[in-house]
Amino acid sequence: MKKIVLTDKAPAPIGPYSQGVETDGLIFFSGQIAIDPSVGKITAADVEGQTRQVLSNIGELLHAVSLTPADVVKTTVFVRDMSDFAKVNAIYAETFSAQPPARSCVEVSALPSGALVEIEVIAAR
Repeated sequence: MKKIVLTDKAPAPIGPYSQGVETDGLIFFSGQIAIDPSVGKITAADVEGQTRQVLSNIGELLHAVSLTPADVVKTTVFVRDMSDFAKVNAIYAETFSAQPPARSCVEVSALPSGALVEIEVIAAR
């Protein structure tokens, strides 16, 4: 059985997908880009600002299912430019410092809406 995660505190899906899906104690969240949910678009121009917005969006999704970043077991980080890795990593570490989740990080040629970074997470109850 699966349960769909939906909150207006994080960006609405911009395609045929759910913000998240819970099944068997695992919650799979769709990748988050730096859309500011209050205006419905990316407002940060640099990778640091975008990373902060992405992590804020993830925090809101976790909150919607009564979880915290400590419950995240796996993340995948997508960056447009691997030379931004250190900047993204420094901000990421502010959220995932103690007992960080497993992680992959890959450079991609493009992200939706011209985003510079996207992060998807899997959390466990």
